[in-house]
Amino acid sequence: MTPLLQRSLLAFAALGLAFAGVLLVLGLGQPLGWGLVALGLPLAGALALAGDHLGAGFGPTLRRRATALSRQTQPWLWLLALYLLLKVPVPLWPDGFMVLATLSTAALFASALLWAAERVGWARALGAAALCFGGGFAAEYLGSRTGIPFGDYTYAGAPGPTLLGVPLLVPLGWFALTLAALRLGGGRPLLAALLLVAWDVGLEPLMTAQGFWTWHDSKPLWAGAPLQNFLGWWAVGGALAWAVTRLTPELLRRERGPDLSWAYLTELFMLPGGLLLLGQPVAAGVTLVAMGTAALLARALAPSPARVAA
Repeated sequence: MTPLLQRSLLAFAALGLAFAGVLLVLGLGQPLGWGLVALGLPLAGALALAGDHLGAGFGPTLRRRATALSRQTQPWLWLLALYLLLKVPVPLWPDGFMVLATLSTAALFASALLWAAERVGWARALGAAALCFGGGFAAEYLGSRTGIPFGDYTYAGAPGPTLLGVPLLVPLGWFALTLAALRLGGGRPLLAALLLVAWDVGLEPLMTAQGFWTWHDSKPLWAGAPLQNFLGWWAVGGALAWAVTRLTPELLRRERGPDLSWAYLTELFMLPGGLLLLGQPVAAGVTLVAMGTAALLARALAPSPARVAA
């Protein structure tokens, strides 16, 4: 067994311990569940770093690798990690969904902005962010009032901070989601749009259940949303992705190491997991299949991590 495989298996086992704790908390509310969560999460991180040096060398190896990791990790990755960590308490604190969702989306937006700024400078990164925020907001504002392009829905009663009635986390999410999908899609706007549609397959059952928006369509396709919604996501996502390729083609250059596509790949597991823990197993399974299939298709059609738009 290779060291990497050993670390990975041990880390996943520790995450399984934490997951078992979550199930205990949700099902029985036992203190043992909280203890397993508190033990499993940090243990998973420690084993991921030094699980191949169990025994006397574990402590020194963990300290050495943790120090090296902190020095080498790019700032945007810490914000991405914060985005993921803010999702962990959601099943354990349902009443805090609005707060956690808003904070995690803001962290993802900041991560995407910092990632872009490191590559094209702050002026153009802010320009791309403003374009996606503005375009996404315009589509959501128009859609919630006219039914175009997504269908008949409203944000009435939506929790959290809003802008002209649109929850702030929605346009914030459009920027980060578009960049992540564009990276995973190899810089191809149509592939990025497909990835965004698959992402929305999971967002619909989650966000409608939490009251962020309400569908009024007489012929829903999925989680209250009509076919028009997913066609609208494809059109708006494709348009925003195309605009980003025109404004900041440097963001599509091939890179070694982690990039913003990690946001999509981690969400591929986090979103179905969250739906499962919130009592929506069917939605969790459908989301996993949709996002996984879209990601595999993107990898097959765009094997390189990115390309420079012509």
